[in-house]
Amino acid sequence: MGQQPSAPRPGTQLQVIGGGLSRTGTASFSAALEILLDGPIYHGGTQTTMGPPVEMKSWIEILRVWLVGDRTTALSLMRRRTEGYAAITDSPASHFVPELIELYPEAKVIVTVRDRDAWVKSMAQISSLATMWFLRGVLLPLPGMRHFVTYIECLQAQWDTRYDGCRDNTWIYDRHIEWLKEVVPADRLVFFNVKEGWEPLCRALGKEVPKDIPFPRVNDSQAINRVAEYHIKRGLLRWAVAFAVVDGRRRLFSIRLFGIGDLPTGYEFSLALNVQRSGSKHMNIKENRDKLLMA
Repeated sequence: MGQQPSAPRPGTQLQVIGGGLSRTGTASFSAALEILLDGPIYHGGTQTTMGPPVEMKSWIEILRVWLVGDRTTALSLMRRRTEGYAAITDSPASHFVPELIELYPEAKVIVTVRDRDAWVKSMAQISSLATMWFLRGVLLPLPGMRHFVTYIECLQAQWDTRYDGCRDNTWIYDRHIEWLKEVVPADRLVFFNVKEGWEPLCRALGKEVPKDIPFPRVNDSQAINRVAEYHIKRGLLRWAVAFAVVDGRRRLFSIRLFGIGDLPTGYEFSLALNVQRSGSKHMNIKENRDKLLMA
């Protein structure tokens, strides 16, 4: 999160599957991979919230078919969504590791890790943002984000399936690490803390340490707050414009039909109703309107 969405590059082979949970430095990790692999990186948080609407809608479809046990369709849709990228990181990929290593048997699984207690605290913050009661309504006018609440619900259902319905993030963090060790061959599994910088990552990938290029440091927390604020403001602005348009049309209708338009809504409605009941002429309405305004 915090980067710009990437576009696939035809012919690019996926070399790295990010198994680390969200809020474990996945944005910094993705930026580093972009330098080392010289190709587009699919960071789930960035692609779904900053990319075109098809990104989020595709993952909702993948999650739904996976949740009902249709693994074949899920794999097919997942391949279509990930083709052309050099790596995929962040959620929801971190919970589709078995499927991704089946699709990309040559790819290495690199798991970003951090202090568990710090991660739990960080996840509490993102959970509070993602579950705000007004989000569905506020985001409705935004084609790329109107499905966000549904997407979060599907992700939560996936977590419930992976972690047997447990909502204790301390336990989930440890269980995720154990689960990866169970499903990924040891020779393909690497654990990495972004605080360690280039050397361990380059060693895992067989790459030279970039010269004179500092390891990317992207503040996930600040980035998520910026993205949340950005979309909420956009949604509210769209609603404001929509209401302004509706109000403008209402006033135009009043002017054309009754010769009025500068009265408060209640006055206009009352006058219009009187016209319908009494059959008064427009001139009488205007006279009544002038009296009301002068009162």
